[in-house]
Amino acid sequence: KPNCPEFSSGPCKKRPGWTPAVLETAALGRSHRSKLGKKKLQEAIDQTREVLGVPSDYKIGIMPASDTGAIEAAMWSMLGAKPVDVLHWESFGKGWLTDVAKQLKLQDVNELTADYGDIPDLKATNPDHDIIFTFNGTTSGVRVPDLDWISDDRTGITFNDATSAVFAMDVDWSKADVTTYSWQKVLGGEGAHGVMILSPRAVERLETYTPDRPLPKIFRLTKGGKLIDGIFKGATINTPSMVCVEDYIDALNWCGEVGGLKGLIARSQANLQVLDDFVTKNEWAGFLAKDPSTRSSTSVCLTLDTTPEKIKKIVSLLEEEGAAYDIGGYRDAPPSLRIWCGATVEKEDVEALCPWIEWAYNEVN
Repeated sequence: KPNCPEFSSGPCKKRPGWTPAVLETAALGRSHRSKLGKKKLQEAIDQTREVLGVPSDYKIGIMPASDTGAIEAAMWSMLGAKPVDVLHWESFGKGWLTDVAKQLKLQDVNELTADYGDIPDLKATNPDHDIIFTFNGTTSGVRVPDLDWISDDRTGITFNDATSAVFAMDVDWSKADVTTYSWQKVLGGEGAHGVMILSPRAVERLETYTPDRPLPKIFRLTKGGKLIDGIFKGATINTPSMVCVEDYIDALNWCGEVGGLKGLIARSQANLQVLDDFVTKNEWAGFLAKDPSTRSSTSVCLTLDTTPEKIKKIVSLLEEEGAAYDIGGYRDAPPSLRIWCGATVEKEDVEALCPWIEWAYNEVN
């Protein structure tokens, strides 16, 4: 059996070797506004920049309410200046469309969509529009193959929801104006905190456009027409968990031990390759992602040649046997298995899981 049967797509498996002892250096009982608290938050920001290779003129801020809070703050603060292209091919991207069209009530919205397993025509986007997309569809296992479809001469802003992509996939920062994620995905951090990364173009939008709508405090990124720069220097909008911040710093330190971003990507790709080999050997298994170039290496979704009821039984059997936890497909997705293969997952555990999937499939069929 896998040494660690934790294959949840969020919160995800802790890094190899993690113990609660890593939290002993957390700034517990101290204000996040204290010198120590600010130092910890700035350390998290600085190490994020180093590991991800974020350009020095980009801003990095820790936000409340996970990736959702970060992307919502960006959309509510910036959208409305231009028409908007919203791309979606799974549930979270569709959720951003709902917010744009029904909550923000923007009128000039262009929807580009595809069914689960597919991806829209990325080149159908307009470089003079704002563009919202998910880099990796966590609930479909379908990712953008790259960001080459984004124009260098664009006048719009790109909003890149990269929550299950960063630290496992390469992001071309020159194409991404707003990038958001939660550290509870690829690094196996804890929930409730998001990260927002802004390009100079995104900052310019914030400082030159004021939306005609009320903004709750946790969405406000400017004051008096200027960026609240403190947010991007560790002065968070509201109180963060210093335990979660310490845990994130520990995960960032671990990144260096496995070779930085290249090492993280390689670990995730190796896990995907194990499942690719498994699918090749078993004709009753397949990838939900139809095009190999759009196949996620983190939230890997497998279809099985059986009924939805039997897939649920397979999931239950694997949990009962302690072989895999939390691998049922997302509720809105086609019946499938969703196996997290991010960088904190060991290749040996994915290899050990495969015979158990085969066993469970044979048990119910």
